[in-house]
Amino acid sequence: MEVPEWIPENCIQCNQCSFVCPHATIRPFLATKDELSNAPEGFKTIQGMKGYDDYEYRIQVDTLDCYGCENCTNICPAAKTPKGTALVMKPIETQLKEMDNWYFALTLDQKPNPLGKDNVKGSQFEFPYLEFSGACSGCGETPYAKLITQLYGDRMYIANATGCSSIWGGSAPTTPWCIDKNGNGPVWANSLFEDNAEFGYGMFMATKKIREGLNMKLEALCEHVSCEKTKTSIAKWTETMHHGENNKLATKELITALETLDVSGEAVELKKHILNNKEFLSKKSVWAFGGDGWAYDIGFGGLDHVIASGEDINLFVMDTEVYSNTGGQSSKATPTGAIAKFAASGKKIRKKDLGMIAMSYGYVYVAQIGMGASQAQALKAIMEAESYPGPSIVIAYAPCINHGIAMNDSQKKTKDAVEAGYWHLYRYNPLLEEEGKNPFTLDSKEPSKSFREFIDSETRYSSLKVAFPDEAAELFKQAEADAKKRYAAYKRLAEMEY
Repeated sequence: MEVPEWIPENCIQCNQCSFVCPHATIRPFLATKDELSNAPEGFKTIQGMKGYDDYEYRIQVDTLDCYGCENCTNICPAAKTPKGTALVMKPIETQLKEMDNWYFALTLDQKPNPLGKDNVKGSQFEFPYLEFSGACSGCGETPYAKLITQLYGDRMYIANATGCSSIWGGSAPTTPWCIDKNGNGPVWANSLFEDNAEFGYGMFMATKKIREGLNMKLEALCEHVSCEKTKTSIAKWTETMHHGENNKLATKELITALETLDVSGEAVELKKHILNNKEFLSKKSVWAFGGDGWAYDIGFGGLDHVIASGEDINLFVMDTEVYSNTGGQSSKATPTGAIAKFAASGKKIRKKDLGMIAMSYGYVYVAQIGMGASQAQALKAIMEAESYPGPSIVIAYAPCINHGIAMNDSQKKTKDAVEAGYWHLYRYNPLLEEEGKNPFTLDSKEPSKSFREFIDSETRYSSLKVAFPDEAAELFKQAEADAKKRYAAYKRLAEMEY
C-alpha cells in the first residue's frame, strides 16, 4: 500500500537503500547530460559525488514491484543528519508516475563503475542479476544473494538446495535470476536438500575439466602460430586461469585475438574447438546456495564431503535457524530455548557450530556474517571467500518471518542480534596463516546490549514464557550461557599468536 519516495536534496548518495533491498526494486543510476535530454519530466537528479562528478545521480524506485517492506527507509543514514531522511513511505497511488522514470532509468547505459565493487557504495552500481523474487516482504535471504550476483553474476553457476531459496529463486515458469544487456547472467539449477553441495561440486568439476582441456588446446595452438599478439593473449589467459576477475578480462582479449587469427593446417581445428567452447574460457564462480536445513542437517554429509575435497567451490548458507520453507521446523541451527515445530516447548540443546567444524580442516575459508550489523564485513567476507583458491563457506544470519518479528526492520534485527552477543561476525582465512598471521579475525565487538531483551523481542522465544514459564527461565539462561561460551571460544582464537 505504501512505497518509498526519494527526496534528492536530502540524499547523501550512500547506496545503502539499494544494498539492503530484498527485491532489487530501488537502485542508484548514473546518467550523462546527453542521456538526460531524453528523460521524462520529473526525472530529478543530483550531481554525482567526487569520483563520478561527470555523471548525474539518481535513486529510482520500481513502484509496481516494490513490496513496501520499509527496510530501505529504515536503513537510510540521512535520517540522522540535519536535513533528514532521503526516503519517505508514501501511498502507492501517489507514486505510479515513477514507473515512467523506472523504465527510462533501465535504458541508461551501464557505466564503468567509478568506485569499484569492493565497497558498499560501489557494489550497488553493479547490475543485480536477481530481481523481483517471490520472497517475503523484508526477506533476510535475498539481499545476500542479490549482492553476490552484483559481484559475480555474469560468470556465476548456482546450485540451489530445495528450501525457501529454491522457491523464491525458481517458481516455474518464472525466475528472478536474470541476464544483462549482453545476455550474460547466472546459471541456476535446483537440487534436493540432501545433495546440493555435491550437485554444485559436479558443476565445478565439469567446468574445471572443460577448461583444463581448453588450456591444452591453447598450448597446442600456440605452437602453430607466429602472431605475437595471439601468443601474448594466450599467455595472459594461462597466467590468470584461476583468478576470476583478471581472467574475465584476459578471456575477452583472447577471444578477440582468436577470432581475427589467420591459421592453417592442424591449427584450424584447434581454433575452431576453442571458439566453439569459448563460453567456458572465463573462470566460473561456482556457488551452492541453501538454508540451515540443508547445510546443518540433511545435506551436511555432502557439504562436509565437498569442503574436504579442497576444490575451489563456494558454499553460502542462509541461516534462518529453522526450516523456513516447510513451516518453521527445528533444525540443528535452532538455538537453545527457541520454539519451533518439533520443539514446541523450546529447543533443549545448543546450536551446532557449523563454522567451527569447517575451520577444523585448516584449509577451508570460513566466515560468519550479518548484513544489518556490518555491510562492509559481509561484502569483504563474500569477496574473500570467492577469491580464496579452495573451498569456502559463508554463513549468513537471515531474519525470517518464522522468528515472529516485524520484517519491515529485518536489517536492524541482525544488528541487534550481534550487539546482544546472539550472533557473531568473524572470518577465517587460511592464507593468512601462510604469512605467519592469525587466520582468524573476530569482527564482532563485546556485546553491548541485553541478550535477554533481544530474545524477548522475538515471538519464537517470548511465547515460551507464556506456555512454559518455568522451562523458559532455565532455557533462556542456558541460551545466554551458550552464546557467551561461543563468543569466548572465538575470542580465544582471535588472540592466538602465530
